[in-house]
Amino acid sequence: MEEKEWIRTELKREERQKLEQRQYSVLQVLTNGRVWWLTSIYFGISLGINTFSIWAPQLMQSAASGYSNSAVGFLVMVPNLVGLAAMIFVSRSSDHYLERRNHVAIPAIIAGVGFVLLGTPHSPFFSVAFLSLLAIGVSGASSPFWALPNEFLTGFSAAAGIALINSIGNLGAFVGIYAIGAISSRTGSIYRGLALAAIPLLVSATLVILLPRRARSNLVTLGK
Repeated sequence: MEEKEWIRTELKREERQKLEQRQYSVLQVLTNGRVWWLTSIYFGISLGINTFSIWAPQLMQSAASGYSNSAVGFLVMVPNLVGLAAMIFVSRSSDHYLERRNHVAIPAIIAGVGFVLLGTPHSPFFSVAFLSLLAIGVSGASSPFWALPNEFLTGFSAAAGIALINSIGNLGAFVGIYAIGAISSRTGSIYRGLALAAIPLLVSATLVILLPRRARSNLVTLGK
């Protein structure tokens, strides 16, 4: 009970600190450069998450052509379980050290490396290994990323900013699926498309590292 009360007290204190800073309207939040910077970061992360979800079964089926559909399903399940464990581990580490940037950037780089390694034909074993590496990256980067907007947004401005980041950033899913499908149709192979999918994730990692640091005096809240 004491720990829960301490957490509630800390959350209220942080909320008060944000609300005491200079206030902006929701419209100003939607045109805020930092919010759009985060939107660009999430674009690459979203592309990675959805590319993994959509193309992993087809990639595994291609690499394990002699296996039954059930066996392919079990093989695809392995990277997802690894990704789940990575998400929990990275999230707990990020909260423990109260650090977000590196906990987003490093997994994003790992995911980019995973895409590059997946960009060449290989055996079922290496497909599972590289898909697991990709799952570690995209799953690990996702949770600490969503702590970044809450570092400077609160109230209705937080709702507006997060909605913008999520809605525009999710276009990365459409772009990734369409681009890899188009490249696969032209080349007759999914591997080149997967290798190119590494670029947005590496860009996202770079943008996280370069994310401008704001003083508390510039925290954004909802204006009256």
